[in-house]
Amino acid sequence: MIPLRAACALFLCGFVAAGVLEPHPLSDDFINLINKKQNTWKAGRNFPEQTSIESLKKLMGALSDSFLMALEPRLHDPEVIESLPENFDPRDKWPNCPTLNEVRDQGSCGSCWAFGAVEAMTDRVCIYSNGTKHFHFSAEDLLSCCPICGLGCNGGMPTLAWEYWKHFGIVSGGNYNASQGCLPYEIPPCEHHVPGDRMPCSGDTKTPKCEKKCRDGYTVAYKQDKQYGKHVFSIRGGEDHIKAELFKNGPVEGAFTVYADLLNYKSGVYQHTKGDALGGHAIKIIGWGVENGNKYWLIANSWNSDWGDNGFFKILRGEDHCGIESSIVAGEPLLA
Repeated sequence: MIPLRAACALFLCGFVAAGVLEPHPLSDDFINLINKKQNTWKAGRNFPEQTSIESLKKLMGALSDSFLMALEPRLHDPEVIESLPENFDPRDKWPNCPTLNEVRDQGSCGSCWAFGAVEAMTDRVCIYSNGTKHFHFSAEDLLSCCPICGLGCNGGMPTLAWEYWKHFGIVSGGNYNASQGCLPYEIPPCEHHVPGDRMPCSGDTKTPKCEKKCRDGYTVAYKQDKQYGKHVFSIRGGEDHIKAELFKNGPVEGAFTVYADLLNYKSGVYQHTKGDALGGHAIKIIGWGVENGNKYWLIANSWNSDWGDNGFFKILRGEDHCGIESSIVAGEPLLA
């Protein structure tokens, strides 16, 4: 008869061998495991290993969006879809819209829902104006002043962010510590890279107070600075209609489920390999392509340019991977 302690040890080893007990999601062992299990993308270190998983979960601020299905769906003509190229990068098509290259930083706040929205809105004002208008929408204003959107730094719904833009408008505002626009972002960047000189990502930042006035020195009044959306819609027709929308009108906001392995993304076409779900995350989808036979969406994240591939990543396209094709929101700006 096997002693109880030995039996327990064998039982535990069986679980480890079966892969039930995985290494810590930010450990070198987990990164190496990801790279051994697949060959479509490369994993590496983006976060200090001591960063708590709870704080990282708080960065996933896309709440379940029950209002998405109420939006008007945008469909595109078959002729447009049939003529789309195999690869598309909007930075080539609209070179006079520099924010297509921008990667923002939400800091230790679950404000991805606001960032994905204002990033796409900013690009679309430039695109719809043929590169003649540049308005950097304020993540701060949307995050702090939209009571219907959700819970601020504790999460929000992309659909309601776009509806807020249409009905109430959003002022201009640059990134943290930038004297740009009416309301720059007040939450400092946090460290997503090793080594680095930013504060650690704690995920416990409180939502900034809604200040319905512009910063000192800005010469336009808060109400006069606002820019609005004309139409808001969803893209629910699948991969081809998302591609057509991107090609004709520019970036969109999407939301998907983040698994622990994405924290370690460095390059290639991401496919979920290992790790638990951490929560919903909103991002800006800008284009698409094919890499080594793998179809992908090209996406701008909001965890600063040190994360991933200079702040961008690619994710498997055409299979609604992690729900990436199920929650697409966009809109048409009301140009002054």
